[in-house]
Amino acid sequence: MSRSDQPAASSPDSTPTGAFADDLALALRLADAADAVAMQRFDASDLRIDTKPDRTHVTEADLATERAIRQILDAERPADSVLGEEYGTSGDTARRWVIDPIDGTHNYMRGIPVWATLIALTVDGVPQVGVVSQPALGRRWWAATGHGAWTTTSTGETRRIHVSAIDDISASSISFQSIEQWDDVDLLPTLEKLSRAVWRDRGYGDALPYMWLAEGRLELVAEFGVKEYDIAAIAPIVREAGGSFSAFDGSDRLDAESSLATNGVLHDAFLDLLHEDDAR
Repeated sequence: MSRSDQPAASSPDSTPTGAFADDLALALRLADAADAVAMQRFDASDLRIDTKPDRTHVTEADLATERAIRQILDAERPADSVLGEEYGTSGDTARRWVIDPIDGTHNYMRGIPVWATLIALTVDGVPQVGVVSQPALGRRWWAATGHGAWTTTSTGETRRIHVSAIDDISASSISFQSIEQWDDVDLLPTLEKLSRAVWRDRGYGDALPYMWLAEGRLELVAEFGVKEYDIAAIAPIVREAGGSFSAFDGSDRLDAESSLATNGVLHDAFLDLLHEDDAR
């Protein structure tokens, strides 16, 4: 079954509703502030780049963007806790905002426009609100539990999005992120088996392929070495678009350092394929 076989989306009404309406509205305003800060230094010839203790890179824009988000949260949600990639955790409450100020820092520092700000709200560890904003591409995606998943295109159109209805692994298109990730967890033979089982595979990388999956353009995205701030904003968008999101072992944990997003129809089939050798 192809994407064209699925029901047409309902008429666009992206006004936040439901239990998390105010939180989603705030998350979208946080994304506006983040976009403004991050774009000021994108592709700047004098961009300051430092190396963190874990030997990954951080730019002045990563730091400034997270500070801008935290400043608004401090004013408008002082009772909520915050987890950010650059400044760690502040507070310890059931409601926690999870921030990756620039997901795709290496792209950002090389002037490649495929990077995003990720903003999530989790409640008791469950992602309920997610915003993925890619200002250099003029794109944004968002969702909240019970509200559906939405996007704005580069032309300013707002539309609801839904995963594909493809129900055959051999007809699916997937993103495996990078060969290095699978090699690091000794799963290169599994990746090779996966790539031979599907119609098309590409290593697109970072948040964008998850959004393509939510739009019905891919059927699986799998990744390793991810932190909570890498995936918390993505999970609600995939799920509200009708897809499934789990760790590689099938659990709902955000701390498993792996992610497996699918169109839902194929989630169990992909899990079975990926873990065939585990049962032997």
